[in-house]
Amino acid sequence: MAAAVGLERIHMIAWRDLDDPEAGGSEVHAAHIAKAWAEAGLDVTMRTSRAAGHPKFGMRDGYRTVRKSGRYSVFGRTAASGLLGRTGSGDGLVEIWNGMPFFSPVWSRSPSIVLLHHVHAEMWRMVLKPEALARVGELIEFRVAPRFYRRSHLLTLSPSSKREIVELLGIPADHIDVVPPGISPSFSPGGARSPHPLVVAVGRLVPVKRFHLLVDALVDLRRRHPTLEAVIAGEGYERGALEAQIRGAGAESWLHMPGRVGDAELLGLYRRAWVLTSTSRREGWGMTITEAAACGTPAVVTDIAGHHDAINPGVSGLLVPVECGKALTDALDDVVRDDRCREKLSAGAIAHASKFTWEASARGTLQALCVEARRRRPQVPVLDLPKE
Repeated sequence: MAAAVGLERIHMIAWRDLDDPEAGGSEVHAAHIAKAWAEAGLDVTMRTSRAAGHPKFGMRDGYRTVRKSGRYSVFGRTAASGLLGRTGSGDGLVEIWNGMPFFSPVWSRSPSIVLLHHVHAEMWRMVLKPEALARVGELIEFRVAPRFYRRSHLLTLSPSSKREIVELLGIPADHIDVVPPGISPSFSPGGARSPHPLVVAVGRLVPVKRFHLLVDALVDLRRRHPTLEAVIAGEGYERGALEAQIRGAGAESWLHMPGRVGDAELLGLYRRAWVLTSTSRREGWGMTITEAAACGTPAVVTDIAGHHDAINPGVSGLLVPVECGKALTDALDDVVRDDRCREKLSAGAIAHASKFTWEASARGTLQALCVEARRRRPQVPVLDLPKE
């Protein structure tokens, strides 16, 4: 059906791809979409910055990867290539706007959509030093970029993220579609829960995840549950500071940081955990939440856009104030000590997670691109893509 509206070759542009050492949820999402489209017979190319240890050109799950630019030069180089017509022949373009935009509305000659998972806002000051550099990021996100994207067709992952994009960036609501991410079928209930309370968190060890707040809450929770164990799985440049914090609290024997884990180990963690938690300040969704939910593991997470929709509050998990502190400890305690509460949330988590598939996500994203192809090429017929 995509071919019927002239879409056979699709280009995706992103900051990083799934092979990047710092890949996170955005890269997981893009990889699943590209894989599904390639399996459906589309010619897909993903262009990103270089990933250490990986070639400039390659193949992954049926789609091509092009990694020709540096960490930050990828934005300017991609835009310049687009202006000069050197990005190759493509029938459609998908820009993944992850903090710094590629400004594709300026140079793209193809029908295009823009994937914006969430507004970055205070993330600039968390990540970029000196502060003057962070202010440049804020200026681009809040003042410059919206002027170029107000007429673009944007996609985001959750209704709550859409509201923030409208309120903070001024993008018209009728230009934004919501297409939630999926969950791989491998994430499912199985095996036995840990015999002792086990709290699991998964994510890159970077400032926006605020794992230092989680460590404090877990140390307090351990005082209430002396057999408690916890795992923070992920890698990132804050590892050293977090390890020092854990040592200072004398928590090395029960609070573990195994680094980035493989799929099988991650599945095992989800299945053994009593509860998953996230102290993140910004998320477009929170895919670890729904992955764990598919395994029957409820979540206690911060009350932010994205998290609002990744859980069904009070049914599949609990929301706590952004400031965390005692509220996070108390909410985790509620789930850990109350078997009936945990069982109820577990059942709700499975039910909530059952709504999300990568097939539906890939289809919804492609449908948005087909709409743009139809708008740019009015001679082709209107298509209604089949729904599940």
